[in-house]
Amino acid sequence: MAVKELSIAEKLKQLYELQMVDSELDQIQILKGELPMEVADLEDEIAGLETRLTKLTAQLKEAEMEVTRHNNNIKDANLHIERYTKQLDEVKNNREFDALTKEIENQKLEIQLSERRIREHKSLVAQKQESLEATEARLEAKNKDLDNKKVELAAIIEKTEKDEEKLMKKSEKARKKIEARLLRAYDKTRSSFRNGLAVVRIERDACGGCFNKVPAQVQIEIGLRKKILACEHCGRILVDNEIMNIHSEEPEVEAL
Repeated sequence: MAVKELSIAEKLKQLYELQMVDSELDQIQILKGELPMEVADLEDEIAGLETRLTKLTAQLKEAEMEVTRHNNNIKDANLHIERYTKQLDEVKNNREFDALTKEIENQKLEIQLSERRIREHKSLVAQKQESLEATEARLEAKNKDLDNKKVELAAIIEKTEKDEEKLMKKSEKARKKIEARLLRAYDKTRSSFRNGLAVVRIERDACGGCFNKVPAQVQIEIGLRKKILACEHCGRILVDNEIMNIHSEEPEVEAL
């Protein structure tokens, strides 16, 4: 048996019913506001701060180890100087004296170099410590902000979850009744506007989407429901105020 072709009026009613359901879903998303995006952004920022914290901690530890290493170098150099100085009292010729004197000078140069490196790395330690503390403070603040946003979002989700789930099922059911061609046009138009309105009624002789005036002749044609008409200004599908009173038994007309 051939599938009964729906009338234009019935198709318009289906589209408008879907629009009403999707608009209710949109209201739930509006209630959530920017919270889902804010939570995601905060989570990304926190992950970045944690990575920076790990890096700074490693750099700080490395700089502190360098300070320790050069302090040990100074201790070793002083021990060498002490030993070489004692050996000076036991030299037997000028060549041994000159060699020991040169070694003492080399160790003094090592001490000077290590002292300079210690100053540099202590300065680096101070910088890294300051950055570390600032990053820790920022991370703590972001974590608190994230916790608050999650609590706020969870409260909204808990409040709207059942309604949203019910509306989603209703939307899916409504979409299955609409032919693919009209559904594609609906989705394309809907995605073009921030308020998600693709099917609107005429209100006060104007388009319910962009509020531009709809000519009287066009309004008459819309009321006849012989074809699907769109607003010449915004492209939204227009329906009359009696669209929900359409009965499925209405005589069929040729679909466009």
